[in-house]
Amino acid sequence: MSADDPRKPDLPTATENALLTQFARAYLQQQRSEQRWRWFWRLVWLFVAASIIWGTIQTVPSAKAPVTAHTALVEVRGVIATDAEANADNLMAALRSAFEDHGARAVILRINSPGGSPVQAGLVHDEIVRLKALHKKKIYAVCEEMCASAAYYIAAAADQVVVDKASVVGSIGVLMDGFGFTGVMEKIGVERRLMTSGSNKGMLDPFSPRDPIQETYAQAMLDQIHQQFISVVKSGRGKRLQDNPELFSGLFWNGEQAVSLGLADRLGSLDQIARDEVKAEDIIDYTQKENLAERLAKRFGAAIGAGAVQAMRESVHIR
Repeated sequence: MSADDPRKPDLPTATENALLTQFARAYLQQQRSEQRWRWFWRLVWLFVAASIIWGTIQTVPSAKAPVTAHTALVEVRGVIATDAEANADNLMAALRSAFEDHGARAVILRINSPGGSPVQAGLVHDEIVRLKALHKKKIYAVCEEMCASAAYYIAAAADQVVVDKASVVGSIGVLMDGFGFTGVMEKIGVERRLMTSGSNKGMLDPFSPRDPIQETYAQAMLDQIHQQFISVVKSGRGKRLQDNPELFSGLFWNGEQAVSLGLADRLGSLDQIARDEVKAEDIIDYTQKENLAERLAKRFGAAIGAGAVQAMRESVHIR
C-alpha cells in the first residue's frame, strides 16, 4: 500500500497527542473542580438551613413565656437607632409581648444607653403609654450605668425611674453637630463647586461658608424637638420634678442628684424591684435578640460572598 493510499488513516503527530492529553487533563480537572464546588454549596445550604431551624427552635421558649407570676424584663442597651439592636421595632415588639402575657405582673425596662434617635425613642415612649393604659400594668425603668438623652426620653414613660447612686441620668437636650472645612480649603487652594436646584438644598454643607439664615432655621428645628422632649418629661414625671433652671439644659447628673431633682424616684436594682415592688422574683426576659441562626447567616453569608469572589478571581485568568 503506497503512502498516497487513501485507505491509510492519518496518525496523530506527537504535538497533537500532547495537546489532546493536555485538553483531557484540563477537562478532568474542571469536572473535578465543578464537582467539589457543587458539594461545597450543598453543604453550605444544608448548614444554613440547619442553623435557621435550630435558631427558630431556640426562640420558641421565649415566645411561650410561662403563665405563672413573674416580672417581665425588656433590655434597652447601647445606642438607640434604626440599625442598632435597641431600635423601635425590637423594643415595641418586646414590650407588647411582655404586657400581653397574663403571667407578667409588671414590666421592667433595664436601661444602659447613652441615647440616640429622638424618633426611635418617641415611638417607644408612645407605645409604652398606650400599653400601660390598655393592660393596666406598671412599668419600671431601672437605669444602670447610663440613662441619658433618648434613653431618658423612654424612661420618662415609666411609672417609676430607679437608678444606682452612680448612674448617669439626664442630658435632656438635642444636638446637631458637624465640621466646617472652608478655612482648610482656602489654605490648600481647593474650590467647592456645589450646584443645587433649591436655595437651601445644600443646607449646612460642611464645605460651604456658614449661612446665618440656614443656621437660624436649623436652630429653630432643634428648639422645637427640645420642647417636645421637655413636654414628654414633664408629662411623665409631673410634680416630682424640681424647679431647677438647669433641668432641661442638657446637663446630666449622677443617680443621687437625679433623685433629688425628681428625674428619678429612688435608688434600687432590677432584683430589688422584682422582689419588693412587683412581688414576683422570677424574671423573664422578653428582649428581642438576634438569634444564633441570624448571626451565623450574616457572618457566614459575608464569608461565603468573599470566598465566592476570590474563587471567581482565581478561576478567571489567562494562560
